[in-house]
Amino acid sequence: MTTVKSILLVIHLLGFAALFGGLLVQAKEPVKKVNGLMRDGIGTAFVLGLALFGIDSAQDSPGAAWHWKMTVKLVVALIILVLVMINLRKERIPNGLWGGLLFLTVANVCVAAIWHAH
Repeated sequence: MTTVKSILLVIHLLGFAALFGGLLVQAKEPVKKVNGLMRDGIGTAFVLGLALFGIDSAQDSPGAAWHWKMTVKLVVALIILVLVMINLRKERIPNGLWGGLLFLTVANVCVAAIWHAH
């Protein structure tokens, strides 16, 4: 199961990288919009995040701190997913929304990397 979990984790991280890249590619553009990288990236990251959460929960009981961390990550990812999907067909999104999506994406990565459950 470790190999499968590792593969899922790598694809999950690539999903966030795609979302981040889809946001950054527009940094200097005056008109920002939701693009395919953002849509596919957050979709991949969210679905695989759920799968990883389920696998970890089924294997053992990692503790309350771990569950809080994963819950925060999933809620932030869900917010990003909803905002991306709501604005998918719009010709442009406000710069504030673009900045918010960028902030939430970086914040979610920071939660994963910095908040240790041990």
